Amino acid sequence: MLTPGDESHIRKCRLLGLTGSAAVAAGGAVAGALPVGEALAPSSGAAAAGLFGAYFGLVLLVAAWAWLGRAVRGPRPPGTRSMVLTLVVWAAPLVAAPPLFSRDVYSYLAQGAMVDARIDVYAHGPDRLGGPLAAQVAPLWQDTPTPYGPVFLSFASLIARASGAELSAGVLGMRLVALCGVGLMVLSLVLLARHGSTAPGAALWLGALNPLLLLHLVAGAHNDAVMLGLLGVALVAARGRFPVLGAVLMTLAALVKAPAALGLLAVAVFWAGGLSGRYRWLRAVCAVTAAALTTTAVVTAVTGTGYGWIGALNTPVSRHNWALTSLLGRMTASVLRGAGSDLAPFALDAWRAVGLAATAVAVLLVWLRRPRHSPVYALGLSLIAVAVLGPAIRPWYVLWGLFPLAAAAPPGPARRVVAVASGVLALAQLPSGLAADGLQLTLAVCGGLFAVVVLWWAREMSGTEMTPAVREPGRAV
Repeated sequence: MLTPGDESHIRKCRLLGLTGSAAVAAGGAVAGALPVGEALAPSSGAAAAGLFGAYFGLVLLVAAWAWLGRAVRGPRPPGTRSMVLTLVVWAAPLVAAPPLFSRDVYSYLAQGAMVDARIDVYAHGPDRLGGPLAAQVAPLWQDTPTPYGPVFLSFASLIARASGAELSAGVLGMRLVALCGVGLMVLSLVLLARHGSTAPGAALWLGALNPLLLLHLVAGAHNDAVMLGLLGVALVAARGRFPVLGAVLMTLAALVKAPAALGLLAVAVFWAGGLSGRYRWLRAVCAVTAAALTTTAVVTAVTGTGYGWIGALNTPVSRHNWALTSLLGRMTASVLRGAGSDLAPFALDAWRAVGLAATAVAVLLVWLRRPRHSPVYALGLSLIAVAVLGPAIRPWYVLWGLFPLAAAAPPGPARRVVAVASGVLALAQLPSGLAADGLQLTLAVCGGLFAVVVLWWAREMSGTEMTPAVREPGRAV
């Protein structure tokens, strides 16, 4: 029987994960978020086989990740180079795949083209652009302004201009941008872990080889990769001797997606730690605020997109979103309608307001108790609260808080919860990014169950435990 940490164990994890990601990519070639006109009917034989194969691969990938966790907490944990190599091997098939698990990459390209055409993306949706590129955007978001900041829109504009009318080139360009973000995430995870009390292998296992990152930041090319990459290097800079650079980089991350603005709290804490004398906290907060405002003003002036992103932050979310507050709002509205109350139309907005208030309270409590945690850990808990209690949630939103937690959280409940949540949420989205009907749900379940049977058979044949429960690796000894 293999000992977790043996090179043979690592190679088998690598091979199993590669098989899984290759199956996901192959299935996604016919059942993914394909361009309009190329997508097959969900009931067609090829699409059904693709969905079955994609979920077969998903379960294999999650199992490989869980099995690799045994090696990370074993007596001879794999080194940083081995973990990065595993990430590259698992990600390779997904880089060449069509967009998977979401159609957002088409929205990014349309928004970039709008910026290039000097259409105000904070006042209009892709329908104002028109043409074949805008046609790829989901109907729900056709007339919706973008909430993304000028930093990301600059990237999207460059890719849209360089790719022209070639959709596949544009998708590849956006995926390369996301991969740059993933690269920054990997680098910052290693550096933050080395400066803290977390083994780099454990940080990479939870924060970089995580199935959610592979499926949604690599295969889905979400701009969260750029936000988190900049957030990570900002924390590295602030933790070192460059707090000004940390504040600038964190502001750039927030100018990709707004949740990163919470990272400025961590930068302020690091900055105050390097000061002495009275009012050092006030001085640090004022310095971070000045750096953030200056960076925002300079970037906005250079990009020329204006400050409309601030007003666009209240962009409506789907009423059928499965965020906690949305679910509670719909349930409450249903009960009120059954009781004949006139308050039913206000239930959803009321619960979302409660969620925002609860988020503010949770973030405040985390930072008031910060002496028990590092600033990076406190930031991770805060971003988890934002994702869970906010008005909208997607599986990859969990990565906002999971990423800092991977670098700074000690072995314990926080790491175990986000690890288990990652394994579960990896199975929550269809490769097409659309809602599942009965047939698709059946095919997905059958594909996953078939993978479980194959894993059980392989374990029986080899005598090696290949499908452990998802447990968080402990600290390296």
